[in-house]
Amino acid sequence: MIESLDALRALYPAASARSLAKQTDRLDETMRRFVAHAPLCVIASVGAGGALADASPRGGLPGFVQLADARTLLIPDATGNNRLDTLENLLADPRIGLLFLVPGLDEVLRVNGTARLRDEPGFIDRFAAEGVKPPRLVIEVAVREAYLHCPKALLRARLWWPEARVAPGSFPSMNAMLRAQLGSAVVTETDEQARERYRAQLADEGLAHHLR
Repeated sequence: MIESLDALRALYPAASARSLAKQTDRLDETMRRFVAHAPLCVIASVGAGGALADASPRGGLPGFVQLADARTLLIPDATGNNRLDTLENLLADPRIGLLFLVPGLDEVLRVNGTARLRDEPGFIDRFAAEGVKPPRLVIEVAVREAYLHCPKALLRARLWWPEARVAPGSFPSMNAMLRAQLGSAVVTETDEQARERYRAQLADEGLAHHLR
């Protein structure tokens, strides 16, 4: 078992000068372009009092995360399950980690910083558009570290390869998995009812066309 930094480092060669030098304290032009094209962002946060870390995916059309400037990102909080795991964590501990993914690209943009939850009109109105429901709040991220992650993880995963996709019908639906966990007395919704609920939620946000 590895229980010390020395023991850990003994297993690996030293980090290359390039891997250390690529980290910046702001988003350069390449990184800003990456954010503008990313339809998916994964948010990592940590709760108070030794609570476990949490990672939560956030999605939207490319550019749904806005750049206020080279050191500030704005993430609208869309409709979810109302557990508020991420938001409660950020209230307790503002540290935040982000992963931005762009379909077809094997590189990943990593951003670390601190967050504030903003509900002032100046933040909400930035995401106002005709037919689109504005978010209740916006996660404002002060960028402290940013760097492009090498593509090896996604290459190993073959994430964007068409032949690596799960065939339709070969994996149980979310409702089927929940019924197996909780029982049919708790999960009474059918798959079609679930899809209708998603359609209604997305339509309320002005995004009904997102669901096939």
